[in-house]
Amino acid sequence: MGKWADGTGTLATESGREVPLEVAASYRARRRGLLGRDGMAGALLIVRTNSVHTFGMRFPIDVAYLDGSLTVRSVVTMRPGRLGMIRPRGRHVLEAEAGAMEGWGLRPGVRVRVETDSGLTAGPNRAG
Repeated sequence: MGKWADGTGTLATESGREVPLEVAASYRARRRGLLGRDGMAGALLIVRTNSVHTFGMRFPIDVAYLDGSLTVRSVVTMRPGRLGMIRPRGRHVLEAEAGAMEGWGLRPGVRVRVETDSGLTAGPNRAG
């Protein structure tokens, strides 16, 4: 796997569903996250973190904690103004509007695949 960078791409689930994705890899992008937005189409992958908060958020979100192999460890829904628990085995966090992840089939044990527009592919059956 290459080095994570800010950008866009696609999140693919085991069910074959493809979701538009934003990747937040830099300190600045990770810190901003979904703050200041009224909603989002798709998902935001925050790399190299195992906890999030929703202070300053305008809408509830689903949060999937992923391990290093992009396997979902847990999924929770967080209302604005909350502090998420630290997930010791978590390596990345996936965020989306509340209710979206259930529709995508994301639950503990499911592995996801990430393909970024910069050419990085990570997850099961990655191309390099």
